[in-house]
Amino acid sequence: MNCKNCKTEINSKFCPECGKPTILKRIDGHYIIHEIEHILHFERGIFYTIKELFIKPGQNISNYLSEDRNRLVKPIIFIIITSLIYTLIINFFHIQAQYVTFKSDGDELNTPMKIFSWVQGHYGYANIIIGIFIAFWTKIFFKKYDFNFFEILILICFVIGISMLIFSVFALIAGLTNLNISQIGGILGVIYCTWAIGQFFGKNKAINYIKAFSAYILGMISFTALALFLGILIDLVIKH
Repeated sequence: MNCKNCKTEINSKFCPECGKPTILKRIDGHYIIHEIEHILHFERGIFYTIKELFIKPGQNISNYLSEDRNRLVKPIIFIIITSLIYTLIINFFHIQAQYVTFKSDGDELNTPMKIFSWVQGHYGYANIIIGIFIAFWTKIFFKKYDFNFFEILILICFVIGISMLIFSVFALIAGLTNLNISQIGGILGVIYCTWAIGQFFGKNKAINYIKAFSAYILGMISFTALALFLGILIDLVIKH
């Protein structure tokens, strides 16, 4: 028979060309448990990734890009999972109102508010989009370093993922105690992002942390400005 993946003729349990199994095992309870364990596994999964990114984010992300991409959870999966955790917490405790809100003149939400409401409900995807803006400014500020835009985007995904966990911890405490400390979590999240990005490009250079902070802030401003512009433009087109 031929391999279903690369069409190479095979007569064993695995394809000699691409290594794919001849017959896939059926998905059952054992398979689901194995996949969950794979994501949560301390040595190679999300807990290990969180620990490493908290201790030495610059070094570990650099190693991910240039040496070993199996030790950390994939960055897109990581940012979606951490954003989902944050979304679940703020929805459970109904503390969304502490964040960005806009008022509409009518009963219906205007387009800018719809955009930001979507962001609040889909932080996983929204953070990837926001990360693109931050990566753009990071690339500009650190253009002398030999990293392309997509490598920098990987850095930003990991960094934002940890910042979402920081937000989550403070949102959880705020929800349990009714203390208004979410803003503290926001500040610490920005500090972490600044520290992690600066460390990635060289932890001994103070200017790197200034550039990292500037890239993060400009990225957030750029995303917000573009969202507002598109929302207002859509409203104007609809009205006319």
